[in-house]
Amino acid sequence: MVAAVCLRNVHKVYNNTCVVNDLSLTIQPGEIFGLLGPNGAGKSTTIRMLTTLTRATQGDIVVSGYDVYRQKAEVRRQIGVVLQQTSVDGDLSVWENMEFHGRMHHIPNPQRQQNIDQWLAYVELAERRDDKVKTLSGGMKRRLQIARALLHQPKILFLDEPTVGLDPQTRRRLWEIILDLNKHKGMTMLLTTHYMEEVEYLCDRIGIMDQGQLIEMGTLEELRSNHGEGIVMRKTDDRWSYTFFPTLQDANQFLEQQSDKTGMMTRPSNLEDIFVELTGHNLD
Repeated sequence: MVAAVCLRNVHKVYNNTCVVNDLSLTIQPGEIFGLLGPNGAGKSTTIRMLTTLTRATQGDIVVSGYDVYRQKAEVRRQIGVVLQQTSVDGDLSVWENMEFHGRMHHIPNPQRQQNIDQWLAYVELAERRDDKVKTLSGGMKRRLQIARALLHQPKILFLDEPTVGLDPQTRRRLWEIILDLNKHKGMTMLLTTHYMEEVEYLCDRIGIMDQGQLIEMGTLEELRSNHGEGIVMRKTDDRWSYTFFPTLQDANQFLEQQSDKTGMMTRPSNLEDIFVELTGHNLD
């Protein structure tokens, strides 16, 4: 089976600064892969290289069996991209944005109109098709970006912080769309986000980047097993310190052995604990 995404020893240098450093990564078809990292870790640059917007300084990148350097047009036919920035035209209607994108991808009629109707209905925007995009809410604009990215029936969807700035209810609706696309339509996805619960809810595997390097990768269960499934928290003045234990039972046993338990508590570890342990940064 051909990998959906394959990077081998990829470097990207800007102004003598290496922002992606020897990155190797493989994503299998049908997988939702979450890429985490503090600001400046190299996540968005990685997506730009994968989507042919930026050329790597060194290394090999293959998307759906096509080389991103030598077969850009073929790569672009295989992928859909939803960027953090709102990239739909506010002065055009919902339908006009979709129509323009469909023509850019040379989708012939009547297939183009069928695809537009299909995806606008899918993201629940069919009734707003004639409205100017600037009249839509932030969540509606993001759903339109997803519909537009799906118009040419891509195999792989790249989502760069797709729910940033949205209210919790809207974020949950987008999660449902993302999961449905993956589970029922078999779409492969690479997701970057600053929301830990988003990764825990959506992603099959997780990669953590810091300073341009991939420093850890695995399922949530593997990461928790590697670092510890239980934590002892201790509050000193206004700060908390965290100590990992193999299991929550081990953490509880350690706590019980302490003569002074003031300011101490135990709980299961989560992805944010592991992220901070690895990078020394909070995501925000």
